[in-house]
Amino acid sequence: MRSVEMRTEKFTGSASRRCKSGILDLIWTEAVRHTTNEVRPGSLARLTCYSGVVIDERDEILNAFYETGAYLRGHFRLTSGLHSPEYLQCALVLQHPKHAEHFGRLLATRFQRLEPKRPVDVVAAPAIGGLIIGHEVARALGARFIFTERDASGKMVLRRGFSIESGETAVVVEDVVTTGGSSREVIDILGESGAHVIAAGSIIDRSGGTADLGIPRVALKTLEVKAYREEDCPLCREGSPVVKPGSRPVHAAH
Repeated sequence: MRSVEMRTEKFTGSASRRCKSGILDLIWTEAVRHTTNEVRPGSLARLTCYSGVVIDERDEILNAFYETGAYLRGHFRLTSGLHSPEYLQCALVLQHPKHAEHFGRLLATRFQRLEPKRPVDVVAAPAIGGLIIGHEVARALGARFIFTERDASGKMVLRRGFSIESGETAVVVEDVVTTGGSSREVIDILGESGAHVIAAGSIIDRSGGTADLGIPRVALKTLEVKAYREEDCPLCREGSPVVKPGSRPVHAAH
């Protein structure tokens, strides 16, 4: 059996215990694979522990979030209205152009695989979270980029002279998808203008792959992050103060 090389940050208390527990879980999983002859070359990679979270160093997406401090832990109220103990602050990783450009190229490649013979005319994203990654995807696809934003009533609209031509091929891009509500609003706006929306994509899919937008969807990383309605939130019951990160107002979960 191949040896496991591990590199960990120093933590104490519960963070240290979570880190050690995660490492032991992975070692046990790989040991089981070994005994059943399912181990693959290189499957035991170097591991890194960030604040009690163990990840495979080959995971370039999550590594970028951890290294830039974009993976936050606490008590957060998401744009969907749900509460979560974890939050991925994409602005912190996308402030680095090398990550933004790389993620944009990766998403563009995913879209091209879906429709290899159909060029994309326009990439659309909801402001503010989708602006940087949407622009990078458009650059990689050679398409133009537009964005939607909310008016004073909270309705998602196209402004600033942006328009869609009937028959144009479009994709919708967000930074993080939880329920998919914002992406659905953008899809509806494009559809009402006569565009053919072939797919939607995001850097992170927090829904575990369950968010249904009615069209094909791609993500660079799919996670199953715990999220609760406010009335069911254990962090609220513990009296933990809730923080609303990000830039968009909260909308009711649905």
